[in-house]
Amino acid sequence: MTVWDDLVGQDRVQQQLAAAARDADVLVTAVSAREPVPPGSKMTHAWLFTGPPGSGRSTAARAFAAALQCTSPDRALGGIPGCGFCDGCHTSLVGTHADVDVIRTDLLSIGVKETRDLVRRAQLSPAIGRWQVIILEDADRLTEGAGNVLLKAVEEPAPRTVWLLCAPSLEDVLPTIRSRCRHLTLRTPPVDAVADVLIRRDGIDPERAAAVARATQGHIGRARRLATDERARARRAAVLKLPLRIDDVGGCLKAAQELIDTATDEARQVSDEVDVKETEDMKTALGAVAGGRMPRGTAGVMKDLEDRQKRRKTRSQRDSLDLALTDLTGFYRDVLALQLGSRIAIANVDAQDSLDRIARSSTPERTLRRIEAVIACRQALDRNVAPLLAVEAMTMALRAG
Repeated sequence: MTVWDDLVGQDRVQQQLAAAARDADVLVTAVSAREPVPPGSKMTHAWLFTGPPGSGRSTAARAFAAALQCTSPDRALGGIPGCGFCDGCHTSLVGTHADVDVIRTDLLSIGVKETRDLVRRAQLSPAIGRWQVIILEDADRLTEGAGNVLLKAVEEPAPRTVWLLCAPSLEDVLPTIRSRCRHLTLRTPPVDAVADVLIRRDGIDPERAAAVARATQGHIGRARRLATDERARARRAAVLKLPLRIDDVGGCLKAAQELIDTATDEARQVSDEVDVKETEDMKTALGAVAGGRMPRGTAGVMKDLEDRQKRRKTRSQRDSLDLALTDLTGFYRDVLALQLGSRIAIANVDAQDSLDRIARSSTPERTLRRIEAVIACRQALDRNVAPLLAVEAMTMALRAG
């Protein structure tokens, strides 16, 4: 098993990364031996991975990082770096390599302070590996100020530092940063390829693997969660029933409230356990005395922690809502396919009765307006509109068609 095996349906990207890893290996060997660097190297210091959700941007970045740190003796015999078995590959993939930093955020944005700390780390030489690799999984969440801080490091990197940035599209990254990166665009993996991975690697039943891969339209992470989490399947089933529950204004408002409540409960389940542990660890570190009283001067630190936890819970709620809206968009996409007599495969086969009912009772024009209403809701949430107001406006628009 090589490091590239988890890259599903990305043959072109895999070939480019493998070629760059091979040239990077030659480059390090030449520098170490004080030999001339071969011309025409495909290796560069900054990469930008873009592609739709579920395409495997961070997976590709991790695989490339592992290939750069590969220590397999087969490299000297012409083998491609990225064996998947050596210590460099293994520790890079599991996240314990000293010279591979994976940066992700559970907040709504990445600020200047965090980025400055990251840039300082990037100036260090590799401790044990061949390269210092920084993987920024949420480059689209950099604030403008944070992006300007990062720009200087990308413009003038340390000699053996590699930046791997991940974002949904080029437009989500500052033009000044993307102009200094090599672009790699990933595509949505084929449904059959996703199902095969779930069967082969996760031991999922073939029938269920095919169903969840089709339902998520090639999103690997969501497909795995649907296949293994009963609560995720129940939540999706409830979302797909929403179009049948908005016949009147009361139904619209009730459906919107239930959608918000579900997202809030899910966010609370995700964050509560983490929040409690973080709070206890912080109190212990600050020297809380018997009875839970905190020493003087620590109130500000605890307030900062509470603010961070609140922002993280908001991010979790927004992510849960966005997932529900994605499922809803897929539902109306299937309705439109039925109305137009398209031959494309229906994603939500398990909701066939609902699809047929909505398709018969409306027109393609109304379905398109409903898809636009869901998209408008997602955009409103991105602009920090109150979630309940945004979802209520959407359900009313879905009713009107």
